Amino acid sequence: MNETFNASSRNGPILLSDATVTTAFELPGYRIVRNIGIVRGIIVRSRSIVGNFFGGLQSIFGGNITVFTELCEQARAETYRDMLMHARQRNANAIIGMRYDATDVMAGLTEVLCYGTAVVVEVDER
Repeated sequence: MNETFNASSRNGPILLSDATVTTAFELPGYRIVRNIGIVRGIIVRSRSIVGNFFGGLQSIFGGNITVFTELCEQARAETYRDMLMHARQRNANAIIGMRYDATDVMAGLTEVLCYGTAVVVEVDER
């Protein structure tokens, strides 16, 4: 799924991957040569009746509510994937300042957002 972009190093092109996505505002070993702008992935999820039932049962006993944990992890993974796709469409090879956000739209309905700043980086050979 990685694509080749203009930025490159002695070892070949720099590809957008998990290694070039960071919550920091700089990427050690690289220098930002172009700011492309904000990229995002968004999903709105609802809990099913079955999920609510099993989650309610698990909450009686306490501890990790795995039904909801899995739902949250799946939503984050999908929004992250969509953010990467948006960055690739804009010819970025890195994302800085990546964040997640979640907001209840209404009871049982949650928006999950993954966003960051798409940039083009080159290996800092200084």
